[in-house]
This record gives sequence, structure tokens and C-alpha cells, in this order.
Amino acid sequence: MKALIFDEPKKPIVSQVQMPTITENEVMIRTSRVGICHSDYELLAGQYIIPISYPVTPGHEWVGEVVEVGRNVSGLSRGDRVVGECVIKTPERIHHFGFSMDGEDREFFAARPEWLHKLPDAVDDAKGALIEPFTCGYYAVMRHGGVNASNTVVISGGGTIGLVSAAAAIGMGARVIVVDPVPLRRDIARRLGVDATVDPSIGNPVEAVQDLTRGGADLVVECAGHQSSLANVFDYARPEGMVSMVGINIGQKFPVELGKIQIKDLTVRGCIGSPGVWPAAIRFLERTGIDLSPIQTHHFPLDDALEALELGKNPQAAVKVTLQIA
Repeated sequence: MKALIFDEPKKPIVSQVQMPTITENEVMIRTSRVGICHSDYELLAGQYIIPISYPVTPGHEWVGEVVEVGRNVSGLSRGDRVVGECVIKTPERIHHFGFSMDGEDREFFAARPEWLHKLPDAVDDAKGALIEPFTCGYYAVMRHGGVNASNTVVISGGGTIGLVSAAAAIGMGARVIVVDPVPLRRDIARRLGVDATVDPSIGNPVEAVQDLTRGGADLVVECAGHQSSLANVFDYARPEGMVSMVGINIGQKFPVELGKIQIKDLTVRGCIGSPGVWPAAIRFLERTGIDLSPIQTHHFPLDDALEALELGKNPQAAVKVTLQIA
């Protein structure tokens, strides 16, 4: 079968590899689609947040179909469409799927059923490939108990996680504003249904947000991890507001006025991944019918994965690049 492999840092290849086999406690999955994530580029650069051994197959934003079931497996059948969580506990260690263990950028793979969640019929494969990032956005909004139609939410950073965070808040009924300098991202945010967008490269974004919110947002979700976003995030929130810190900023240091947390009596919570919310997030997508498809800007076959990786580096041209494998 074919697979995308990071043979070593900065060396991606598409290669033929041996077909996997399953044990009596596993299922075989035929991959349908896999999204390329920003963290895949960190892995490719050799700079991921945990130690990694190469070669490794990336791919943790995936949807696939069960094609073989081990005799001890219950609850899954051939033909079931499934997605899988990223943090996987094994007897040896806790793995990051697609990082410390091979991921889903391949035609088939063997999985334990406890990693997996079945997709309802209302969630197609395209949307299924966005389940993993959507769970992160859903978790960021739910980190403070969720929002409703009485609330205003500001999303700082309109990449994939910012956009799915916006979609989650919209689905809960909130008024949503996205702050991002990239025209493509702001356009997609509007297509998702946000109430307003702010270009922070023009004028003062804090003043713009304050004007739009009449004093600040109930919840701010920081999704950029960029210095300019992090410097403004506490100013976007109203007094006694809430902040979810999602954007990853590893090893960088810069001045920020932490006293604003105290002065404004803010509740600030860090977010990593999406622990414990996958079933709820899938039900949420099914019942709300939120259309996430505008986020998927490009689709490539596995044979063209290197071209897909190159395009995905350019935030002006692409948001979510997806590999269509089956």
C-alpha cells in the first residue's frame, strides 16, 4: 500500500509500504480522507512538542471505514465509518497518533476499537475529516461551560482551529467575531456565519473589537499563538470575561501585561487537545448541521501529498488541505 512518510526531518516521501495485519483485538480501517495540520509541519521540521523517532507516518485528522474486525471486537462492524482520537494509551506508554506512532496518511491501518468513534450518517466523510480539529474548537468554547445567544465570542486567529472554534460558538447561538489579517480566512469566517471580522493589520484591533462588542467579549478564544494576538487577547475580553488559550507558542518569550487578568478579574484557561469531548462534539455536529466545508480549501490524492504539503504552508492561499485516499 501507499503511505506518506516523514523519512527524517525535512524529508517527506510517498512510498510503498507493507500492508498491516490485525490482531483479534483490532480492526482494519481503509482510510478515506486525512487533513494536514499545522503540527504536521512541526513534525516535519523535527520540532514537535514531544520526542519523536523517524521515519514516521503523519496524519491525525482522519476518517475511514472498517473493513475487517478482529474476533474479540464488539461494537464495530464492517462498513462502519469511524474517526479516532489522537492521544492513545497503550500498555507501554501514552502515544500521540501520527507523531510518536504512525498516523493515517496511508491506505490502511490497524486500530484498537477504544480509540474510535462511529460517525452518524448525517456526518459525511468530508466533515468527518474535520472532526479532530472541530473537537479542539468545541473543547476551547466548552472549557468555560459553553456559550449561548446572550454571549459575544471573539476568536483571535482564523486558521483551522480558530474557524472551527467560531463554528462551535455559532452553533451554540453566540454572536461571533473573528480577528485575522488574512483575507481568505476572514472570507471563510463570513461564509461560516460569523457576525463580523476584524483585520488587525488595519487600525487598532482592540478598538475595533471594543466598538463591536461595546466593552469587550464574554469569551475570547486565542487560536493564533502569535505575539500580536497574545498581546491583545486580554484587551478583547470584557471585565469578568473568559479567555481560552489554544494557540501554541513553544519556547518564545515576550512582554505581556499579566496584571490585566487581575484588574479585569478574567478567568483564563489553557487548552490542549480535546479530552473527553469527542462523543459530544460528534452529536453536536450531527444535530446542528453546521457546514464546515468552507474550511477545506483544497483536496489532493495521496500521490500528490508533497504538493499538498507545499501548498499548505501558505496561509494566504490555503486553510485546510485534505488528502483524499479512498
